[in-house]
Amino acid sequence: MRSSKIKSAVLIALCAVGSIFSANAQDANSILKKMDDVMYSPKDMTGKNKIVLIDKGGKQESREATIQQKGTDKRIFRFTSPASQAGIAVLSLPNDIMYLYLPAFGKERRIATSAKNQNFAGTDFAYDDMESKPYSDKYTPKLLKTEANVFVLELTPKSTSDYSKIIANIDKTNFYPVSMEYYDKGNTKIKEAKYTFRKIGNYWSASEIEMTDLKKNHKTKMQMSDVKYDKGLTDDDFSVRKLKQ
Repeated sequence: MRSSKIKSAVLIALCAVGSIFSANAQDANSILKKMDDVMYSPKDMTGKNKIVLIDKGGKQESREATIQQKGTDKRIFRFTSPASQAGIAVLSLPNDIMYLYLPAFGKERRIATSAKNQNFAGTDFAYDDMESKPYSDKYTPKLLKTEANVFVLELTPKSTSDYSKIIANIDKTNFYPVSMEYYDKGNTKIKEAKYTFRKIGNYWSASEIEMTDLKKNHKTKMQMSDVKYDKGLTDDDFSVRKLKQ
């Protein structure tokens, strides 16, 4: 009888633990999906971007760019100044397809998956960071803890990536990212991003993203302005032909 009671208690305990793990996984998936919904809620978006590069000595270099976004999987980012950078553009399309256009060569080139860890045009953002793809499609989330103002998720890549994980702090009220920490395969933190969001009309918009390369002690600030939503962009606006214009 005693043995039977012990077995029953063990089974109940295991079921309880399993339920907790299942609930945490469900909570993590739900939180990440809500973050994606915030970041990709408009039908489309256009805006201007000021890029500020800051080296370890504090010296700053500024660039300007435009950005267009449609849905969750189409984006064009194009430098407009200075003259040495103007026209350089990256196009992100569905199915992990990305193209880089360099005006000096007059043609586009497909970015291989193995090259997405490389920095984009001297910034601290990798091509992987520039890709237009929901985080819930790219990462498996785990809820690490809940703090006063944020949910803390551990994001593990679902496919090949130079990141072993990302630790994301997500606002508990509005579900936009507050910060992200990027770790390499050796589990060393190599980059961190800080986000500032503001509401424009019905949508939350990242007014600034500050990405810091901890190894180089170098940072890049992307500051958005003149943001407009739901302007009726079409798939043709995100073609290789448009990339080269």
